[in-house]
Amino acid sequence: MSVIRFQALAQSAKRKPVDVIEDTKRSILFGENVFNGNTMRQYLTKDAYKGVMSAIEHGTKIDRKIADQVSSSMKEWAMSKGVTHYTHWFQPLTGGTAEKHDAFFETIEGGMAIEKFGGDQLVQQEPDASSFPNGGIRNTFEARGYTAWDPTSPAFIYGTTLSIPTIFVAYTGEALDYKTPLLRALTAIDEASTAVCKYFDKNVKKVTASLGWEQEYFLIDKSLANSRPDITLTGRTLLGHSPAKGQQLDDHYFGSIPSRALNYMRDLETECMLVGIPVKTRHNEVAPNQFELAPIYEECNLAVDHNSLLMDMMGKVASRHNLKVLLHEKPFAGVNGSGKHNNWSLSTDSGINLLSPGKTPMSNLQFLTFFINTIKAVYENEELVRAAVASANNDHRLGANEAPPAIISVFIGEQLTKVLEELEGVTNGKLSPEEKTDLKLNVVGKIPDVLLDNTDRNRTSPFAFTGNKFEFRAVGSFANCANPMTVLNTIVAKQLKDFKVEVDKLIVAKDLKKDEAIFNVLREYIKATKNILFEGNGYGEAWEKEAKKRGLSNNKTTPKALKAKVSKKTIALYEEMNVMSKVETEARYEIEVEDYTMRIQIESRVLGDIAGNHVVPTAVRYQNMLIKNVTGLKEIFGKEFEKHAAEQIKLIKLISQHIESIHSKIDKMIEARKKANIIEDVEEKAEAYCVKVRPFFDEIRYHCDKLELMVDDELWPLTKYREMLFTR
Repeated sequence: MSVIRFQALAQSAKRKPVDVIEDTKRSILFGENVFNGNTMRQYLTKDAYKGVMSAIEHGTKIDRKIADQVSSSMKEWAMSKGVTHYTHWFQPLTGGTAEKHDAFFETIEGGMAIEKFGGDQLVQQEPDASSFPNGGIRNTFEARGYTAWDPTSPAFIYGTTLSIPTIFVAYTGEALDYKTPLLRALTAIDEASTAVCKYFDKNVKKVTASLGWEQEYFLIDKSLANSRPDITLTGRTLLGHSPAKGQQLDDHYFGSIPSRALNYMRDLETECMLVGIPVKTRHNEVAPNQFELAPIYEECNLAVDHNSLLMDMMGKVASRHNLKVLLHEKPFAGVNGSGKHNNWSLSTDSGINLLSPGKTPMSNLQFLTFFINTIKAVYENEELVRAAVASANNDHRLGANEAPPAIISVFIGEQLTKVLEELEGVTNGKLSPEEKTDLKLNVVGKIPDVLLDNTDRNRTSPFAFTGNKFEFRAVGSFANCANPMTVLNTIVAKQLKDFKVEVDKLIVAKDLKKDEAIFNVLREYIKATKNILFEGNGYGEAWEKEAKKRGLSNNKTTPKALKAKVSKKTIALYEEMNVMSKVETEARYEIEVEDYTMRIQIESRVLGDIAGNHVVPTAVRYQNMLIKNVTGLKEIFGKEFEKHAAEQIKLIKLISQHIESIHSKIDKMIEARKKANIIEDVEEKAEAYCVKVRPFFDEIRYHCDKLELMVDDELWPLTKYREMLFTR
């Protein structure tokens, strides 16, 4: 066994279980370190409290006087808990979170100092915009950018720092983060949904999008992870032969949680409770050492912030337990990758879930309106929906045997399909009394009963209706939820806006009753969207052929998928809904394309290094041992040595063949990379890395993994799959 592997395993063996004492009820811990409604009531004046709540609920601007009161109260509260610094916490287009800590400290005359945190410092800061991805919006010499307080997501304490969720924009006003477009999309869905809701309830004043994410991840020993250069530098294993036992027995899924993992989970959950992340569910996932946690659903913007915070916290808490969290979508070949299912729904200010049927025909018609319009939105924008989850990491997962395919389809279940088929037969025009009765009693009225037997899920569907919400299953585990949520809320908002125009036109032009107009428009939508509905196995080749006949896209790689983000249709959509300008849209496209290229480039370099400097020298060393063995056999057996050394000679030849292939493939990969690097156009460069460089990964890996089975286990330099996946 190599020295590195031995040290890693020895370090793993020395670990001590961490005792986590849960002596406080979670209901008491929850939100203790959050400047939430309860805390504000204690620390703010009535005027300040009303000002902040008005900003949260109605989007009104907080004036400077109120901001000064809030900042003073925040400082007092935070310092009472031992906080020394504050930061504007934001989500730049790096995919992670960012923060710059400043102390509650300023000097004054006479060599004195005071703790200070004013309204200016709360509302706005000025980090360096040029040092973050900006897609050409800012030049290197134009560094100014601003973070601005988002009062809809409460400030929280983590460690000894007060973290204030903010947006991040350029000096010229363009968004440089994930939060800003999401907030705009949430405004759009609120306005469009509220307008449609007034067909059914004139008292509705606000509609809120909710999100419940399900975070999958791998948890492996930190020492073992650190012994793998590929995991350290890319987040996944670029080499490694599958172990004899993987997930074939399905014995890990929902099994008893290993004690070490459970201690980590309990520690993480306590941290989550303190900062107001309402985590509720934990369990073993399908692959060995793979797990999942999920929270109670929250308002979409807050849920996105909480997931971003959680991903950061997961790594920090894991380190305390000598563990490492892998959030890469496919860290291990041959076993399931990790996703982050985004469960999305809409609710009114009166507490009605618009994707859940009610007790009356009117409430069920409201359900059908939002249900069918969502399907229509996905159908009309299926390429953009696919682009929302595109990344170099997720390409490994989409289309594999454990994840939805790259083809976007919608699963609604057999019973709801029948309901839509019956609605399709609605008369074009005014309904007779008999038709109205039939619709109310035999179609719309029975929807709640239908859904009781229609809550099963199709795990091969990327977008499935699951009872009272849509589950966007194609989102990757490392992704920022804001990306897919911005797309989904925008396209549904646009669709609802168009729907209202069509309904109003029928009411005025054809003198139809409101219900009749709604039924007629929905009927046309049902006819138009049949091609996106699919109930079968999304993994099979038959579906690929069928999807092609239906005119659905199948963009299997990120460079192809991302093109939908800058189509004329997408740019017009974002501009119409005031979500992003053309400049912002094109900048994000450039950033994501460059991110793809850089990730493949890094993986290529790491793979070449490991294969050339770790695997090949080890194989040569073992080959020399075999040659020495054969030479000794020749001295002993003379002319008959070949009979006794046949297997060794065969192994020597095979090792030579694999070494030769590895060197040849690495050289060709490097040449392909050099040619790609001189391409100036970012789109062409990404395509070159996808088509010319990346295919060498599997070829090089094949020969390295074969050598792993041949070379003496004690010599092999890399920690093996069986050690990482089954070390508890």
